[in-house]
Amino acid sequence: MSKSEKKVASYAIIGFGKIGQALARAFARNGIEVSIATTRDPESFASAAAAIGPGIIPTTLAEAVKADVIFLAVHFESHPDVAKALPSWQGKTIVDVTNAYGVPPEKMGGLPSARFVAQAFTGGKLVKGFNHLVAAILDQDPAVHGGRRVVFLASDDDGAAAEIGALAESLGFAPVKLGGLSEGGLLVQAHGNSWGKLIFQDLVKFD
Repeated sequence: MSKSEKKVASYAIIGFGKIGQALARAFARNGIEVSIATTRDPESFASAAAAIGPGIIPTTLAEAVKADVIFLAVHFESHPDVAKALPSWQGKTIVDVTNAYGVPPEKMGGLPSARFVAQAFTGGKLVKGFNHLVAAILDQDPAVHGGRRVVFLASDDDGAAAEIGALAESLGFAPVKLGGLSEGGLLVQAHGNSWGKLIFQDLVKFD
């Protein structure tokens, strides 16, 4: 492969509830292929995936985690089960779309939820993002009255934040970077009974 031939990244969404399906529809709208996995047999959600579009590929968890970029769209409590699918997440970018509803802060050692999740994915680069919109809003076309719906991103890795920012733009969103997980992550997290200042704020950016 020559330097001019940049490898196209592969994408996967783990979790196929309302948020996972909303993300899948964003990929389908823009003709970007994405693998979908849950802990269930892929046959059990194959027809739902096919209904979204031909580029939505049902697969096993073991296959899905081979992707370069993995959207974590499971219940917060399930993230350790996904993390166990690989001994090392080196070279992979994980987009944490979870919200730790009802999880007391002491269960996370006082850490921001994204930093707590990042600990489980040894060697991976974690970006908190796409979690501040409720599923019904995330599901809509992000083109709104000539503007684009904002998605907030926070990461301790600038390269990973830039990578997911570029992907968000390809999906039609306007990415806004909030800095690191401890600062920006707190603005978009919902955990225990505390809510970040930007959680569920549906904002549109006009260029």
